[in-house]
Amino acid sequence: METERIGPPLLAGERETLRAFLDFHRATLAMKCEGLTDEELRRQSSPPSTLSLLGLVRHMAEVERTWFRRVINAEDIPLIWSATGDFQEAYDASASSRSEAFEAWQREVEHARRIEREAESLDVTGHQARWGEDVSLRLVMLHMMHEYARHNGHADFLREAVDGTVGV
Repeated sequence: METERIGPPLLAGERETLRAFLDFHRATLAMKCEGLTDEELRRQSSPPSTLSLLGLVRHMAEVERTWFRRVINAEDIPLIWSATGDFQEAYDASASSRSEAFEAWQREVEHARRIEREAESLDVTGHQARWGEDVSLRLVMLHMMHEYARHNGHADFLREAVDGTVGV
């Protein structure tokens, strides 16, 4: 499967720009994982860290689910890989496969896109229970870009350590 990564528009409104940058970062993570076997995706390639590319994909599925479905859409649903709400459990991809992780991640991305599209505006709010505060969809989209940008930096190092591939 080859991922198409489209650069964000140079001239666009706020919502279109946020949406495009978030999708750009999502595509970057997918591209960092292209061409690798399940074993390579599970490889914890930067000791002593136990982080892997597949662990990042699983973690981002949890992050998408939490911010869009649980916070903005107020869905009362558990995390995918943790009954206790521990985001760190997603990082353990030792028994995971590409299909399991990517199907969950892509499903959550589609839910997130739908929720964002259906929202009246970026000013729609949801309650972030962990912070005890209401947050806007605008903040959620910016936070998601921050999460992806940070973890895509991790993915750069992990991928290079697996097979020497740099850049995307």
